[in-house]
Amino acid sequence: MGAKLLCLCLASALLAYYLYTPLPEDIDEHWKVMLLDASSRTLWHMAEVVDKLGLMDRMEFLMLFLSADYVPPTSDENITVRDTELSNVQVRLYLPRKPSDGLRRAVLYFHGGGWCLGHVGMQTYDQVSRWTSNRLNAVVVSVNYRLAPQHHFPTQFEDVYAVTKFFLQRSVLAQYGVDPDRVCVAGDSAGGNLAAAVAQQLLEDPEVETNLKAQALIYPALQTLDLNLPSYQDNADKPVLSRSLMVGFWSKYFTGDPSLREAMAANRHVPAEASHLFQLVNWSALLPAELWGHHSYRAPVPGSPELGRRFPGFLDVRAAPLLASAARLRRLPRTYLLTCQHDVLRDDGFMYATRLRALGVPVTHHHARDAFHGVFSFSSGPAQLAVGRRLVDGYIEWLQENL
Repeated sequence: MGAKLLCLCLASALLAYYLYTPLPEDIDEHWKVMLLDASSRTLWHMAEVVDKLGLMDRMEFLMLFLSADYVPPTSDENITVRDTELSNVQVRLYLPRKPSDGLRRAVLYFHGGGWCLGHVGMQTYDQVSRWTSNRLNAVVVSVNYRLAPQHHFPTQFEDVYAVTKFFLQRSVLAQYGVDPDRVCVAGDSAGGNLAAAVAQQLLEDPEVETNLKAQALIYPALQTLDLNLPSYQDNADKPVLSRSLMVGFWSKYFTGDPSLREAMAANRHVPAEASHLFQLVNWSALLPAELWGHHSYRAPVPGSPELGRRFPGFLDVRAAPLLASAARLRRLPRTYLLTCQHDVLRDDGFMYATRLRALGVPVTHHHARDAFHGVFSFSSGPAQLAVGRRLVDGYIEWLQENL
């Protein structure tokens, strides 16, 4: 009896550890969020164990679970849905069936998942694309770019850029009945990173004749230089994206070598010769004072020059769009930016909004004080949260008015 009681107590303590996560008062549906966060943390811990035992890479393990969320391309009375390839990259197309008075709008969407996870066929991404296509009567191209750990930077960027550049050709736009003056790139998290990078790169490409009308960036990751921003520190253990998990995503994007992850975790990965770039992510000059909290700005301590030589990608503007020059940023199209208060990536979005506005770019910045990272993934299905559906609706409404 004593042994059984001890086991019961231990099991109860373990369950309480996973289930009870202190949440800010402004997050609604506390118990549902706790259960969702506990599930995600359990999967992540299982993935780390599998990885450390040498059985499987942690990201590959997580993809096995995410594959259960896959839905096939299914057309309905409003939208034709099909999987195909554009420029040799897999995409899922959403083509409206409703009549249109003229040429249609188009949205190229890049899913999130830390450049390591995700698929256009995941139920949430499929649903958001359906809502977007149906409500805007627009063509939606959801891009299934290749993922780490099999593929590292710049493969993910090259895939989404290739699709975007191909789609923007006048002949292709005409094929799908799309107005060349009403095209937008959008994405969430890592997909927001890719969307921002694509929007910038298109400005420098002499072969691209069609300009974007807009970009929509949903809690994007935008810089790799300072991983100790106030949001990284204050939200280090908030749902659903912890600081350690984000550091893992960043490092895995560039390499499987654990030395970069260790340096990023210590915020000592930028070589001294690149320390002049710190001014572009100086949060004391780019964040409103209300987000400073008790923090005082300190520039990151420069790291080993060897990391910069071995993994130059984390200093590349295609991976860190916040590092772009003012001359490039001021040419960007109108921008929608969603940030969440309880998100390690919150300050990336705030700093980008500050820089864009200062350069005259029209910016709509929606800051959700009651939300956390990845909330778009909880906008439908059994895991639906009211805040997730509300923010997806707000994003689509902005597209309706600005695209």
